[in-house]
Amino acid sequence: MAMTLRLDQADQDALRERAAAEGISMQDVARRAIRDYIARSNHRARVSNATELILNVHADAIERLGQ
Repeated sequence: MAMTLRLDQADQDALRERAAAEGISMQDVARRAIRDYIARSNHRARVSNATELILNVHADAIERLGQ
């Protein structure tokens, strides 16, 4: 899927500098950033869901510990 990414000058300069420092294309830097963002977001969602499950399953014990 093709996509156009419009950046302000500061972001474009930062992207260009990062790409040059890593020896990869600006497009590859953007792809990595997107993949990292999605992975972190998915991880946060999994942790949140697991926390909610644990709190629900062990609500009585957690309540007693808080007394």
